[in-house]
Amino acid sequence: MRPPVLAAASVPAAVLLALGALTACSVDAKNATPKSTAFAFSGDTLDVRAHGVPTDLVATDRKDVEVTRWFDAKAGSKKTLVWKLHGGTLDLDARCKGLALCDARFRVEVPRGTTVLRDGRPTKLRGDKH
Repeated sequence: MRPPVLAAASVPAAVLLALGALTACSVDAKNATPKSTAFAFSGDTLDVRAHGVPTDLVATDRKDVEVTRWFDAKAGSKKTLVWKLHGGTLDLDARCKGLALCDARFRVEVPRGTTVLRDGRPTKLRGDKH
């Protein structure tokens, strides 16, 4: 019979093995199927809050705000997926909780001439829609 210390030592090894298996399954938002939604917008300033998710901000010849999200996650992930516009604040989030792997990115197309803030701070836009 093993001493209790040896049995307890196998728990961290099992956790490391599980983490190794997860990292072998790579995730990449570039491989995800894009999903888009549009929001009616009539303001002059838009504050984009993306909670650290990479987000391209692009001026276009549109009257609304269009958001495209790429999100890739492995099974068993507890996902948080948010895109909502309240007044002049666009709230975007895409992440996983717990023992999970995920990757996300957003593209926000705004009407040309709109002042865009990123987390309350002035930011530059990425040119025109390709």
